[in-house]
Amino acid sequence: MVYLLYAGFRGKTDRRAATAAAVVAGETLIFVGNGFHCPLTPLARRLGDPTGSVTDIYLPRWFAHNLPAIHVPLLVLAIVLHRRNFRKQHRKS
Repeated sequence: MVYLLYAGFRGKTDRRAATAAAVVAGETLIFVGNGFHCPLTPLARRLGDPTGSVTDIYLPRWFAHNLPAIHVPLLVLAIVLHRRNFRKQHRKS
């Protein structure tokens, strides 16, 4: 996601950006397909965490609980930036 935003702001809509977009899209589809829950939650519960949370071990609590609300605007921003870049590239052709 960070690379997608970086590349979008720099005007670099290329294969690397497409690969990063595919990874982000895959993660998003897995998240959506799992009912908007992390697919690692059941594993965390089986291993002993009563909440099943896996993000709170490395992220601040407020950030971990608001990841979807933070991530969606970033996805939209990345799409807008790369769409703009793609249009600029095709106008030059």
